[in-house]
Amino acid sequence: MEGPVGAGKTTYANSLGAERSTPPLVLVSWLANLFLADRPETDLWAWYGERKRRCSTQIMSLAHGLVKHGQDAIVELGLIKAEDRLSLYSAMETENQAYTVHVLDATRDERQRRVRKRNKEEGETFAMLVSDEVFTLASDLWEPVGPEEMRGREANFIHVNTDG
Repeated sequence: MEGPVGAGKTTYANSLGAERSTPPLVLVSWLANLFLADRPETDLWAWYGERKRRCSTQIMSLAHGLVKHGQDAIVELGLIKAEDRLSLYSAMETENQAYTVHVLDATRDERQRRVRKRNKEEGETFAMLVSDEVFTLASDLWEPVGPEEMRGREANFIHVNTDG
Protein backbone atom coordinates (compact mmCIF):
# COMPACT_ATOMS: atom_id res chain seq x y z
CA MET A 1 0.00 0.00 0.00
CA GLU A 2 1.63 3.24 -1.08
CA GLY A 3 0.63 6.82 -1.65
CA PRO A 4 1.13 10.33 -0.32
CA VAL A 5 -0.08 11.50 3.09
CA GLY A 6 -3.87 11.74 3.21
CA ALA A 7 -4.48 9.56 0.14
CA GLY A 8 -6.57 7.11 2.18
CA LYS A 9 -4.05 4.30 2.65
CA THR A 10 -5.14 3.32 6.16
CA THR A 11 -8.85 3.44 5.30
CA TYR A 12 -8.18 1.36 2.19
CA ALA A 13 -5.95 -1.08 4.11
CA ASN A 14 -8.63 -1.53 6.77
CA SER A 15 -11.24 -2.23 4.10
CA LEU A 16 -8.98 -4.69 2.30
CA GLY A 17 -8.17 -6.34 5.62
CA ALA A 18 -11.85 -6.82 6.42
CA GLU A 19 -12.42 -8.26 2.94
CA ARG A 20 -9.52 -10.72 3.31
CA SER A 21 -9.96 -11.42 7.03
CA THR A 22 -6.50 -10.19 7.98
CA PRO A 23 -5.55 -7.09 9.93
CA PRO A 24 -3.39 -4.62 8.00
CA LEU A 25 0.10 -3.81 9.22
CA VAL A 26 0.15 -0.01 9.15
CA LEU A 27 3.46 1.67 9.99
CA VAL A 28 2.03 4.87 11.45
CA SER A 29 0.00 2.88 13.98
CA TRP A 30 3.11 1.06 15.14
CA LEU A 31 5.09 4.30 15.34
CA ALA A 32 2.38 6.06 17.32
CA ASN A 33 1.85 3.18 19.75
CA LEU A 34 5.51 2.43 20.33
CA PHE A 35 7.27 5.79 20.12
CA LEU A 36 4.97 8.86 20.06
CA ALA A 37 5.24 9.42 23.82
CA ASP A 38 9.04 9.73 23.42
CA ARG A 39 8.99 12.07 20.41
CA PRO A 40 11.56 14.85 20.80
CA GLU A 41 10.94 18.54 20.15
CA THR A 42 14.06 18.85 17.98
CA ASP A 43 15.86 16.70 15.42
CA LEU A 44 12.56 14.99 14.63
CA TRP A 45 13.51 13.55 11.23
CA ALA A 46 16.56 11.63 12.45
CA TRP A 47 14.54 10.30 15.39
CA TYR A 48 11.63 9.35 13.10
CA GLY A 49 13.85 7.74 10.46
CA GLU A 50 15.50 5.33 12.88
CA ARG A 51 12.19 4.28 14.43
CA LYS A 52 10.56 3.92 11.03
CA ARG A 53 13.39 1.61 9.95
CA ARG A 54 12.99 -0.57 13.05
CA CYS A 55 9.21 -0.77 12.73
CA SER A 56 9.39 -1.50 9.00
CA THR A 57 11.82 -4.36 9.62
CA GLN A 58 9.53 -5.88 12.25
CA ILE A 59 6.40 -5.37 10.12
CA MET A 60 8.02 -7.11 7.14
CA SER A 61 9.14 -9.98 9.36
CA LEU A 62 5.56 -10.42 10.55
CA ALA A 63 4.25 -10.11 6.97
CA HIS A 64 6.65 -12.83 5.76
CA GLY A 65 5.47 -15.07 8.59
CA LEU A 66 1.83 -14.56 7.63
CA VAL A 67 2.53 -15.40 3.99
CA LYS A 68 4.62 -18.42 5.00
CA HIS A 69 1.59 -19.71 6.89
CA GLY A 70 -0.75 -19.24 3.92
CA GLN A 71 -2.29 -15.90 4.86
CA ASP A 72 -2.37 -12.58 3.05
CA ALA A 73 -0.27 -9.75 4.44
CA ILE A 74 -1.46 -6.18 3.95
CA VAL A 75 1.39 -3.77 4.56
CA GLU A 76 1.53 0.02 4.53
CA LEU A 77 5.04 1.32 5.19
CA GLY A 78 4.82 4.91 3.98
CA LEU A 79 7.69 4.51 1.53
CA ILE A 80 7.71 7.97 0.00
CA LYS A 81 10.93 7.50 -1.98
CA ALA A 82 11.01 5.35 -5.14
CA GLU A 83 14.43 3.98 -4.12
CA ASP A 84 12.98 2.51 -0.91
CA ARG A 85 10.05 0.96 -2.77
CA LEU A 86 12.37 -0.52 -5.42
CA SER A 87 14.46 -2.06 -2.65
CA LEU A 88 11.33 -3.68 -1.20
CA TYR A 89 10.23 -5.04 -4.60
CA SER A 90 13.69 -6.42 -5.22
CA ALA A 91 13.73 -8.18 -1.84
CA MET A 92 10.31 -9.69 -2.53
CA GLU A 93 11.41 -10.85 -5.98
CA THR A 94 14.65 -12.34 -4.61
CA GLU A 95 12.55 -14.38 -2.16
CA ASN A 96 10.08 -15.37 -4.94
CA GLN A 97 7.28 -13.70 -2.98
CA ALA A 98 4.23 -12.66 -4.96
CA TYR A 99 3.13 -9.10 -4.23
CA THR A 100 0.69 -6.47 -5.38
CA VAL A 101 1.25 -2.76 -4.83
CA HIS A 102 -1.91 -0.73 -4.33
CA VAL A 103 -1.01 2.87 -5.18
CA LEU A 104 -3.48 5.38 -3.80
CA ASP A 105 -3.70 9.04 -4.70
CA ALA A 106 -5.99 12.04 -4.48
CA THR A 107 -5.54 15.72 -5.22
CA ARG A 108 -3.36 17.63 -2.79
CA ASP A 109 -6.31 19.79 -1.69
CA GLU A 110 -8.45 16.72 -0.96
CA ARG A 111 -5.63 15.03 0.93
CA GLN A 112 -5.04 18.11 3.08
CA ARG A 113 -8.77 18.39 3.79
CA ARG A 114 -8.80 14.76 4.95
CA VAL A 115 -5.74 15.20 7.16
CA ARG A 116 -7.23 18.28 8.83
CA LYS A 117 -10.50 16.42 9.36
CA ARG A 118 -8.66 13.39 10.77
CA ASN A 119 -6.69 15.65 13.13
CA LYS A 120 -9.89 17.28 14.37
CA GLU A 121 -12.05 14.17 14.72
CA GLU A 122 -9.36 11.70 15.87
CA GLY A 123 -11.45 8.86 14.40
CA GLU A 124 -10.62 5.28 13.48
CA THR A 125 -7.63 6.08 11.26
CA PHE A 126 -6.09 8.74 13.52
CA ALA A 127 -2.68 7.75 14.83
CA MET A 128 -0.98 11.09 15.38
CA LEU A 129 -1.45 14.76 14.64
CA VAL A 130 -0.16 15.79 11.21
CA SER A 131 0.40 19.54 11.16
CA ASP A 132 0.04 21.58 7.97
CA GLU A 133 3.84 21.92 7.97
CA VAL A 134 4.37 18.15 8.18
CA PHE A 135 1.69 17.59 5.54
CA THR A 136 3.48 20.00 3.20
CA LEU A 137 6.89 18.47 3.84
CA ALA A 138 5.67 14.89 3.40
CA SER A 139 3.70 15.82 0.28
CA ASP A 140 6.72 17.56 -1.23
CA LEU A 141 8.96 14.56 -0.46
CA TRP A 142 6.52 12.02 -2.01
CA GLU A 143 7.89 10.54 -5.23
CA PRO A 144 4.93 9.27 -7.28
CA VAL A 145 5.08 5.73 -8.60
CA GLY A 146 6.05 6.12 -12.23
CA PRO A 147 6.87 4.06 -15.32
CA GLU A 148 10.51 3.49 -14.32
CA GLU A 149 9.47 2.01 -10.98
CA MET A 150 6.89 -0.26 -12.58
CA ARG A 151 9.02 -1.39 -15.54
CA GLY A 152 8.75 -5.16 -15.77
CA ARG A 153 6.35 -5.21 -12.84
CA GLU A 154 3.28 -3.57 -14.37
CA ALA A 155 1.02 -6.51 -13.47
CA ASN A 156 1.93 -6.01 -9.79
CA PHE A 157 0.33 -2.56 -9.57
CA ILE A 158 -3.21 -1.42 -8.89
CA HIS A 159 -3.79 2.34 -9.05
CA VAL A 160 -6.65 3.75 -7.01
CA ASN A 161 -7.82 7.35 -7.19
CA THR A 162 -9.52 8.14 -3.88
CA ASP A 163 -10.81 11.63 -4.74
CA GLY A 164 -14.42 10.48 -5.00
